[in-house]
Amino acid sequence: MADSVYRVTELIGTSSQSWEAAARGAVETAAKSLRDLRVAEVVEQDMTIENGKVTSYRVKLNVSFKYLPEAGPRAGSRKR
Repeated sequence: MADSVYRVTELIGTSSQSWEAAARGAVETAAKSLRDLRVAEVVEQDMTIENGKVTSYRVKLNVSFKYLPEAGPRAGSRKR
């Protein structure tokens, strides 16, 4: 059985509605370009405030996905 390797990358999502919406948006956006997402860990939450009112919710996430190494160089693929 082969061992698995996962890569972890940091994302920051924002929403004018909630922290949950900020996290969901970040994961859904990342899923469009990263394959095989596995875990999203909320690392930090904060919000921006203007004139005493919350204007946006921000969530910092660590997202892990399965690491798939690129194919090695192909013979004859480089022109000389």
